[in-house]
Amino acid sequence: MKHIVVINPNTSAATTVMMTDLVRAALPPHVSANGMTASVGVPMILDPVQLEASVAGVVEMGLSAAKTADGLIVCAFGDPGLEALRSRIDIPVVGICEASMLEAAAGGRRFGIATVTPDLVGSFAEKAAALGLADRFTGTRLTSGDPMHLAGDSDRLSEALALAVRQSLEHDGADVVIIGGGPLGRVAAELQRQLSVPVIAPITSAVTLLLARMAEAAQREPRRRSWSK
Repeated sequence: MKHIVVINPNTSAATTVMMTDLVRAALPPHVSANGMTASVGVPMILDPVQLEASVAGVVEMGLSAAKTADGLIVCAFGDPGLEALRSRIDIPVVGICEASMLEAAAGGRRFGIATVTPDLVGSFAEKAAALGLADRFTGTRLTSGDPMHLAGDSDRLSEALALAVRQSLEHDGADVVIIGGGPLGRVAAELQRQLSVPVIAPITSAVTLLLARMAEAAQREPRRRSWSK
């Protein structure tokens, strides 16, 4: 039995439960999952300062979880602490932003992002560039209104994100659109089912990528053991 841990850099326990449930729904029977919630910070990361402030907590949770886990998912769209964890532990770690961008760009597709956080738009472009995908990224379309209020009203959130998805496809030239945000996970999954256009749900992307990297790690382990004999 393999086990993964879902790291929520936000302080909302309800968001952790929602995201962990989405992860479990995408896992095969031989893999289990549990979630960890940041003890300090904010209930929803809205700007670069909050994103950077969450890194220390992510690393602390990740180092603790790595003692018993086979893989970790950082479930905030800015992937805070992702590289720091990778440099300090030897199990696979993925972030939902990185995973969704890699999936969206597969096959040479152009991709956009639909989300609720205007102050994080710059970080999305930086992430695409860091992954070598700047030429595939068509930009971010935003919902209107206060992100926290919108996130608390699932019907309004779904409608607003659906509009942003259409704008990204029709006006920006995207072939596929990522719903950008861990707390938007449930709505992302619903839009993926409801819309007749290509939508990427980042948490599912992260599960797929993590399982692949865990499988690769398992294949390398017997070779390392044979070399050490």
